[in-house]
Amino acid sequence: MDDTKKILIPAAVALLALIVYASTFTVQQWETAIKLRLGEIVRSGYEPGLHVKVPLLNNIMHFDARIQTLDSRPQRFLTIEKKDVIVDSYTKWRIDNAAQFFRSTGGNSGRAERLLSERVNTALRDEFGKRTIQEVVSEDRIELMKALTKETDTQAAELGVEVLDVRVKKIDLPPEVSESVYNRMRAERERVARDLRAKGAEAAERIRADADRQRTVIIADAYREAEETRGQGDGKAAEIYANAYQKNPSFYAFYRSLDAYRRTFAQKDSTLVLAPDSEFFRFFNSQDPGTSASLTDSASLPGMASQP
Repeated sequence: MDDTKKILIPAAVALLALIVYASTFTVQQWETAIKLRLGEIVRSGYEPGLHVKVPLLNNIMHFDARIQTLDSRPQRFLTIEKKDVIVDSYTKWRIDNAAQFFRSTGGNSGRAERLLSERVNTALRDEFGKRTIQEVVSEDRIELMKALTKETDTQAAELGVEVLDVRVKKIDLPPEVSESVYNRMRAERERVARDLRAKGAEAAERIRADADRQRTVIIADAYREAEETRGQGDGKAAEIYANAYQKNPSFYAFYRSLDAYRRTFAQKDSTLVLAPDSEFFRFFNSQDPGTSASLTDSASLPGMASQP
């Protein structure tokens, strides 16, 4: 009898532990769960902790309630300008209603992501169809993502999930569109370059014209000052000549003639043809004793010693 108790008591304890284990389940902090009775949902929205179920009759489905990322493949969409753009986006979502999530997807996360991706693509197509390329790549892009998040969250409610954020990572143009855009950009840059060159040429011509004008003015001023100085010198020389002439006109005329002789006979390899009675030789032909003596004395002047 004692041996039987020893066997039954551990067996009863083990059975009781098994029943307790089968009658309870745990929901973790990062989970949500639903209770099924013969495949029908009887309760959802369990708080984290230990909960009770009926063994064999109830079945518990656990779902990850943390924020998840849906990284979609790049898709091609049309803008309001009927131009294609290739959009790469991702979506942040989490299970909000576990019961609705189970009814819509059967608790399959892969199917949930596929259905959510379809709704995100629909929202992207609608929003891009309302905007131009300039708008989707400018500051309006923030408003675009807000509108996408709101619209996608509304459509995803039937899946039992909450869309927290929809972000556009990159917007590319198809190769055929990119080439035309690059050509337009290249043409625009060339136009700007031509404008800059034209403005530079205009500025260069203006600077060159101003420099030429200043050069002409400087030369004219210098020529004027030179002429004024030359005129002043000629006037001073004439004044000196006039004063010398007034003191002794005969000697002045004789001295000027000597100067003319010196300059004329000093030239080499030259021939001068004059009449003997020319005014140039008036002092040679003069019979005035004072003049002849003066002319004789002039033979000692430089340039006159070699005269015939």
